[in-house]
Amino acid sequence: MSSLIVFKNARHWRTGEVISLAIEDGVIVPAPKHAGEFVRVFDCKAAVLAPGLVDLHVHLREPGQTNKESIETGSMAAAAGGFTDIACMPNTEPVIDTPAWVEWVLRRAEGAGHCRVHPIAAVTMGQKGEQLAPLQAMAQAGAVAFSDDGHPVRSAAMMRHGLEYARRTGLPIVCHEEDPDLKGDGVMNEGFTATRLGLRGIPNAAESVMCRRDADLAELTGARVHLAHLSTAQAFDALRDAKRRGLPVTGETCPHYWVLTDEAVGDYDTHAKMNPPLRSEEDRAACIAAIQDGTIDSFATDHAPHTSEEKKRPFAEAPFGIVGLETALALTITFLVKPGHITLARAIELWTDAPRRVFQFPEVDLEPGSSADLVLFDPDAEWTVDPSTFHTKGRNTPFAGWTLNGRVLATMLAGRFTHLDDGFGLQRADASSTGAAQ
Repeated sequence: MSSLIVFKNARHWRTGEVISLAIEDGVIVPAPKHAGEFVRVFDCKAAVLAPGLVDLHVHLREPGQTNKESIETGSMAAAAGGFTDIACMPNTEPVIDTPAWVEWVLRRAEGAGHCRVHPIAAVTMGQKGEQLAPLQAMAQAGAVAFSDDGHPVRSAAMMRHGLEYARRTGLPIVCHEEDPDLKGDGVMNEGFTATRLGLRGIPNAAESVMCRRDADLAELTGARVHLAHLSTAQAFDALRDAKRRGLPVTGETCPHYWVLTDEAVGDYDTHAKMNPPLRSEEDRAACIAAIQDGTIDSFATDHAPHTSEEKKRPFAEAPFGIVGLETALALTITFLVKPGHITLARAIELWTDAPRRVFQFPEVDLEPGSSADLVLFDPDAEWTVDPSTFHTKGRNTPFAGWTLNGRVLATMLAGRFTHLDDGFGLQRADASSTGAAQ
């Protein structure tokens, strides 16, 4: 006889209603099926229960760079952050540019079991921009999108051909929007801070001109384009314009762009070095405005772990990127929900239903029959970011020592706990004592 898990006194993420919810055999059920069976009851004490979070933009570094991260540690970090589904980028060593490597990632993730890992395959072989990868075969192997992330597809003609082939699969191309010539040797945002530090800057136009190019190519080909990690006012305007034109273009942004500005670089702090770089206060405000008016389709972390030794290099030589899976929800609550920019329900939608729509993943909700992919969190709980406690191998975060609101108490994948906070209490009861699950 199978066991039953019951969450009681939980607060529904969308309605705020206090609910009880029962899970059996990995699926949400309306009520206990058999009296007297073993039941595990969790008193949620008005914590918020929601579908598991989804991150469309994660760097797991495997194959080939397991000194930075692995599918095992990255998916553990995802579970600790409340994520049940993540999509991983192909800029590994070797690049995920064949069906065999797509299948390898899927097998590796299934073995780890901490969350669902959805491979994003390369647009071009080796991400070199010279020859298209076998897009249709990789889609059949299980790829959920295509991207040369870490690099743009520099040639407009190559991008056009990629989109024409991607259209046949129905999958989007995720675009790293950066004009290499405008970026040049830039290592941070072009502005006062870069000038003060004597560092080469990256202008906003390096991002926005490529956004407009790829929107036009989406119009030309009819293929789906997803604009990754948008950071500038001009890029948000480009996405807004594409939507006004009715083009199949979506876009994401990341917590660091609505929280930080380029001033966070301070005196050459490499933990604030990322690509696209942190921008100006005007861009940060434009990011929040784009979230508020619905221009942004979904959130993502762009989780990019590096070793401590790499980040200790001089600023111009250190790699771009920060980790984000274990701070994403708290940064959303602390800097978007608490100040009143958006509601909690909208914030959770942008981490759950919205990314599922963008990549056309199956729907997950709190209704009977749905897969029990869940996150339970306390939006008011305070905690201090301590990178030494992260599950990811990466410690490269600009938020070390920050006090944030929003703590993940439990994450569940298909009815199985993948993360359980030490402070989350467990009760044991008979089925008759739980009452009907609603």
